[in-house]
Amino acid sequence: MAVVAVAVMSKQNFPLYLKTANTKAEPDLQFQYLVHTSLDVIDEKVSTISSPKVTNDPREPYLGLLYPSEEYKVYGYATNTRVKFVMVTENSSSQSKDSKIREYFKELHDAYKSVLCNPFYTPGTNIKMKSFERVVSGIFQKSKE
Repeated sequence: MAVVAVAVMSKQNFPLYLKTANTKAEPDLQFQYLVHTSLDVIDEKVSTISSPKVTNDPREPYLGLLYPSEEYKVYGYATNTRVKFVMVTENSSSQSKDSKIREYFKELHDAYKSVLCNPFYTPGTNIKMKSFERVVSGIFQKSKE
């Protein structure tokens, strides 16, 4: 279960960050498509969680498996400020560890909070900080193990 793509989407659903595990400079269109199609599922899950009929904890940001495709599984995470994190993993025969994905999202969220605390970052712009890149690269490495 290797993570192959990570994306951070703004409240208005445009990408703040998108990185794939391959070494190409530009992310593959396939992953951009997967991330953008997952936004509808995220919005649907977030709206049902905030519904008064649902007994789930509305503060739980982890949304779980959004949808599987033939090759990949897409997982989601939404912050209280409606910023969305999306991870795409390989759809291998081995069982995905939900706890591992949750841990990766927590790391990513912590890194995003550090970006927001940086006085040189303007919220809502593309994330280009090396510290954030290191966290994402670390997630790619850990997921291969």
